[in-house]
Amino acid sequence: MSAHTMSAQETNAAELNDCWRRIGVAGDRSCPALREHVHCRNCPVYADAAQRRLQRPVDPAYRADWARELARPLPTQSALDAAALVFRIGAEWLAAPMALVASVAPLARVHRLPHRSGGALLGIVNVDGRLLPAVSLAALLGIDATQPDGAPPDRRHAFARLLVLAAGAQTYALPVDEVHGVLRHASKAVRAPAATLQRTPSALLAGVIGAEAFGAALDVGLLDAALLEQGLRGLLR
Repeated sequence: MSAHTMSAQETNAAELNDCWRRIGVAGDRSCPALREHVHCRNCPVYADAAQRRLQRPVDPAYRADWARELARPLPTQSALDAAALVFRIGAEWLAAPMALVASVAPLARVHRLPHRSGGALLGIVNVDGRLLPAVSLAALLGIDATQPDGAPPDRRHAFARLLVLAAGAQTYALPVDEVHGVLRHASKAVRAPAATLQRTPSALLAGVIGAEAFGAALDVGLLDAALLEQGLRGLLR
């Protein structure tokens, strides 16, 4: 009789020969073979018992359960064909398409420009040795940045950052209250923006995507790359 057709009695007998538990490292260590093998896992008796255990006949009910499980059709999911960087301004969670994102930098002092600063254009800021126009995305989108913090209550730390966007030939620095990270999403899953923001949605939003952050479900406003680039470019005219 081959090992693959071993009877249940033979399998039980092999399981009872657990010498490693009686006289081996898990027992009283009186096995003379320990002098040679040091540990039971190096002993051929232990290896043979493991092989026999793996060759036990499969219970028919167990096989049937797994057959039903594996026969289930896979759930249909939309392809994750887009990516965006999720960040927060005030109480609003937003996302910028990764095609626009150049980097994320530490917050730095903004220097006002004579006769130009004000509104959405805050001034200029030094980012890695480059002077970039600093833009208030809150002002550009009409968001009240003084609203209560939008982070879940279990958050302990949130660090403000500069979101550096490359729109066309110009690069901009946008102060944000927090950066969550890159979110891959399906373009087909983008929803209309009316149900997410606490006010009339901005014309710069392409829609809303769902995200999971800090153990909570979030509705994130996805910025329209072309319209955002157009809005940023208009501030420098």
